[in-house]
Amino acid sequence: MPETDTVLSAEDTKLVTLARSARARVGAAEGAAVRDQDGRTYAAATVSLPNLSLTALQLAVASAASSGATLIEAAAVVTEAESLEDAGHAAVRDLAPTSPIHVADPAGTLRGTVTA
Repeated sequence: MPETDTVLSAEDTKLVTLARSARARVGAAEGAAVRDQDGRTYAAATVSLPNLSLTALQLAVASAASSGATLIEAAAVVTEAESLEDAGHAAVRDLAPTSPIHVADPAGTLRGTVTA
């Protein structure tokens, strides 16, 4: 994952905060948040049920899409993993070919940003 500046814009910092909160609220493996073309934000946590499994990023994108979003301006995922998982990455790319996906650790420290 490419490293970037460790300083995020206020809007992107909000995404990391929302992702951390979503993760902590339910003790999930990951939390994620996305911002759509209108500035609306959607946060989600990993879902792992016997008959339904979604990454936090997949669920955040699905929430945005089901609310009418046609573009994701930016996304953030908070995880203990060292890299961005493929399914969530692909979900964001369905609505945003090059928008930044910020990956942070559970403390909110930015690990890097994926733009491709």
